[in-house]
Amino acid sequence: MNNFLEHVPVLLNEILENLEKFNITNGVIIDATFGLGGYSNAILENTNCDVYGFDRDPEVLKYANKLKERYDNRFTFFQKKFSEIDDVLSKQNYSKKKIKGMIFDLGVSNLQLTEKNRGFSFKFDGPLDMRMSKEGIKAYDIINGYSAEKLAKILYNFGDEIFSRRVASNIVKSREINAISSTQELANIIRKAIPGRKKKIDKATKSFQAIRMFINDELTELTKGLIASEKFLTYGGILCVVSFHSKEDRTVKNFLNVCQGKSKLFISKFLPIQENTKKSFEIITKKPIIPSPDEVKINYKSRSAKLRIAKRTKFNAFFNNEAAA
Repeated sequence: MNNFLEHVPVLLNEILENLEKFNITNGVIIDATFGLGGYSNAILENTNCDVYGFDRDPEVLKYANKLKERYDNRFTFFQKKFSEIDDVLSKQNYSKKKIKGMIFDLGVSNLQLTEKNRGFSFKFDGPLDMRMSKEGIKAYDIINGYSAEKLAKILYNFGDEIFSRRVASNIVKSREINAISSTQELANIIRKAIPGRKKKIDKATKSFQAIRMFINDELTELTKGLIASEKFLTYGGILCVVSFHSKEDRTVKNFLNVCQGKSKLFISKFLPIQENTKKSFEIITKKPIIPSPDEVKINYKSRSAKLRIAKRTKFNAFFNNEAAA
């Protein structure tokens, strides 16, 4: 792999194996979370498929351009959120292409985590930002402007932080003295609010995750991306989703259960609650695939990853009532 694409994405081998298993050798594969381009590069190297890359982060454009130089006729990049896949594919002739696969890696990219000025990680002292698209409200605005009640709700709903009220209260008390402006400052305030000794997983982890997910509207993005996968994947095409925490994985699992007719409960303000009688997806992974011990040793970030795979059937999309191409 080239230097500019030296990052190896999580569960890559397992995804490539399933592309081969289901004979996905041509057509188009959508890399819905381009990042540093690891999945896109591997797909272009190992198949004859074209790749459409999507990413909202403007900083990935330089990596996309380098991949474009290598695979000019086979790689197309859209600086768009994956909730906009429907809009993009519905325009021009994109919807006429055979979409054979869609891949979502829901983790934060190394490009974001390792750049301290992006404010995603408390391992580096940087400004409170966390915006994937570099647009909209910042973490600073939320931490210094939201009420304790609203902060607690965000921390609990998006991060499963059981001490959300204590953390929120500590944040409000601290900002009354001085505005909270840096990632490490916020992390220390959170740690002091949570009782008990130092844990293996940093006490600030859940709160940082929650704030990031809220700012970037990640669960809504995921819901819209999943709906687009059902609409545009061709018959026999596969959906691969790598998630890193329970709320993401639960959303994917519930979506696929509804599409397979196993459940009529899919909690989202965007989706109806009704019964599906025809299976638009066949679930391939009865239990999610997790990284091998060897992969975790190489990439510790992969330890919490779960990969779910489903294959598009011939039946109409449940959420769009469109037949598979």
